[in-house]
Amino acid sequence: MSAQTQVPATAPRRTELDALRVFVVLGLVFFHAALVFSPDDDFYVKNAQTTEAVTVFVGFGVVWAMPMLFLVAGLGSRYSIHRRGAGRFTRERLLRLGVPLVLATLVLCPLPQWLRLRAADPGYDESYWRFWPRFLTVHPDAADFPFVLDGEYFETGHLWFVVLLLTFSLLLAPVAAPLAARALRMGQAVERRPALLLLPALLLAAINAFLGMEEGFAGWNRWAYLVFFLFGYVLADDDRVRGALRRLAVPVGVAGLVLFAGTAPGFVSLDDPFTERGAFALVTRALFGAAGWCWVMAILGLLDRPREVRPASRTMVYLGIAALPVYVLHQPVVVALAYGVVGWSAPILVEYTVIVAGSLAVILALYEGLVRRTRLTRFLFGMRADAPATAALDRPDPPVTPPR
Repeated sequence: MSAQTQVPATAPRRTELDALRVFVVLGLVFFHAALVFSPDDDFYVKNAQTTEAVTVFVGFGVVWAMPMLFLVAGLGSRYSIHRRGAGRFTRERLLRLGVPLVLATLVLCPLPQWLRLRAADPGYDESYWRFWPRFLTVHPDAADFPFVLDGEYFETGHLWFVVLLLTFSLLLAPVAAPLAARALRMGQAVERRPALLLLPALLLAAINAFLGMEEGFAGWNRWAYLVFFLFGYVLADDDRVRGALRRLAVPVGVAGLVLFAGTAPGFVSLDDPFTERGAFALVTRALFGAAGWCWVMAILGLLDRPREVRPASRTMVYLGIAALPVYVLHQPVVVALAYGVVGWSAPILVEYTVIVAGSLAVILALYEGLVRRTRLTRFLFGMRADAPATAALDRPDPPVTPPR
């Protein structure tokens, strides 16, 4: 059966997933602002006072948020390939992800690195424009695929999600049809044995345990995200799978909480739980991978209420269209605001509130006043060039966000 016959042309929108991706993208402002006050994370700008509460807050986010965005992007890819075919899908992803990736790498990513140097050394007085060419001094590094460029100061920063999503999309296109054809049999198998939905937890546990977790990619191994992306493409919108997820949501969610709690001793006591090779570290990473899968499956099941589907509000439509530009803009804005705030002699909560509120205001002002106003700027930030801000959203096309 072809990929096209697997996707009903008039299937109702998954508005809960649209809302979820908006929630996560905006949540990254709160997340990255919190890292300014984390005693553990090596964020660009750090406050003199820190709090362990940030570690707990961050942990509850990274276990599910980025995996969920990859899953939603996989589902969006399913509908995009259905509409366009694999060839046009590839071209569309190269434009809508590749163009903002290049733009932001050249224009936005140098700023946090420059501010890191200024924050670390009060005597550092190099201008941004003199630092900029040093940031762009790069050399090939095929060993870190798909991050194929490296340099003393160069980084993709928060755009790692865009790099991985573009890579996964290009890898998907040639095999999209056979994968979609297998979806029917997979859905039938899940309908008979819902416990099959837990098998990917074992795969994710193995990937994180033996390949290691990567702090720069929100704590997950980069290839673990491919599992979520492919599940979104193949099975996330199958009615039989959705029914199984609704039935399993509560017990799987409880299992996820127990597994996540089991990671605490390792993350608290090990020097480097992300990469150490001892048995304790391996088990800690395995539990984290399995917990993440359970959390994502539980959230999908709990939010999926087909009989309660309502049209998205104008606000949600607006924010859904803005998701990619907001993601592209968010981290440089947060770092710049934090750079100006951390010198205050104010309580952490006050500084955090100012960074979050100020960043949200600046990001939305830049989007409203600059990005969405012209065809050129919409194109440069991955939006459809002729899409008004209140137009209906496509099927969940990729949002974009990450923690560092």
